[in-house]
Amino acid sequence: MKVYADLHLHSPFSRATSEKMNPLDLVGFAKIKGLNLLGTGDALHPAWLSQLSLALEEVDGTGLYKARGADENVLFLVEAEVETVHLYEGRVKRIHHVIFMPSLEVAEQLGEALSRYGDLERDGRPTLTIKPSELVETILGVDDRCLVFPAHAWTPWRSIFGSFSGVDSIEECYEDMAKRIYALETGLSSDPAMNWRVSRLDRFTLLSFSDSHSPWPWRLGRECTIFNLSKLSYKELIEAIRTGKVATLEVPPEYGKYHYSGHRECGVGPLSPAEASKLNYRCPVCSKPLTKGVEDRVEELADRPSGFKPEKNMNYVKVLPLHEVISAALKPGGMKSLQSKVVGELYENLVVKLGSEYNVLLHASYEELIQAAPREVAIAIIMVREGRYRIIPGYDGVYGKLELKVVQKGLEGFLD
Repeated sequence: MKVYADLHLHSPFSRATSEKMNPLDLVGFAKIKGLNLLGTGDALHPAWLSQLSLALEEVDGTGLYKARGADENVLFLVEAEVETVHLYEGRVKRIHHVIFMPSLEVAEQLGEALSRYGDLERDGRPTLTIKPSELVETILGVDDRCLVFPAHAWTPWRSIFGSFSGVDSIEECYEDMAKRIYALETGLSSDPAMNWRVSRLDRFTLLSFSDSHSPWPWRLGRECTIFNLSKLSYKELIEAIRTGKVATLEVPPEYGKYHYSGHRECGVGPLSPAEASKLNYRCPVCSKPLTKGVEDRVEELADRPSGFKPEKNMNYVKVLPLHEVISAALKPGGMKSLQSKVVGELYENLVVKLGSEYNVLLHASYEELIQAAPREVAIAIIMVREGRYRIIPGYDGVYGKLELKVVQKGLEGFLD
């Protein structure tokens, strides 16, 4: 059974999160996208956990849940993200972690155990004054079926390898509990190939999720992890992660908001590692530190050349949200708003006629696409699928920009 899973989400109890991030609404958006397993988001928040207990029911002892009033085509895994704050070598380290739990009851027990380290009601993603090693020990002490791993591992702020508050290895972060860490989330600004350059990460399964705060198709499922399971259950899913039997859908890392260096406030960026290094990572306008890009940080920790592929590797496919592709196709050299009426209508027509967004992006033939969309949109989907595009890299909180202008010049006779 092939499972498309986005297991790092947030609830309306997290800051800047849509009210539509609730189970019933998410089921509808997940079907449009092509997802069949979602994270609950924020399961340690007491009020959200109470709502989840009313909105969800467990499916046949699987450790997974369905939304009441919905079918079982989209299920939920109990999940939360937390921030730990601790001192390391005289510096404050703020690091985010994702937690998978086998039941809502375990989430309640875990909330009780962690409440001594921070206010769980203040935010859906709570801040805990605790060392990462103690976090893992506490979680597994409540229930050793739980899984903990670093969230968005390379993001400059609040991540394990972040340039502003991170460390250089899993072992430095989790200390004696590192042996109980089996995976890490790559984040939007890195992909498996970038992580393969760091040999100390070879034993960890690379996961990709959206970390979305809204259900809109250009956010939900923009990255996901694919599982091939004989039975869809919490136990089998965790075993697949521990043994590395996964594949991922990834946005190109250049699309992420922190791939290259820069200083958004002064309009400086995107800067490649070589360009940023020449500036000594200082903004040439205001002299403040640049936000160092993920590409730069990977380069600092890498002990392998770019393009290295380990003998034991995973499959992954690069995708871009369909709204982004339609938007770029309609306005070569620029972008129409992802929320514009024309983009929305074309998107809806494609998914209604051809199935989910993933099917449109990955499998629909040109002949099928041309029956459901204008020629330039159909061609853009095929060319993005084939990697025939470029992206102006994201930097300092600015998303990368898909550019089809170069592609458009070569369309004469394409697929005629």
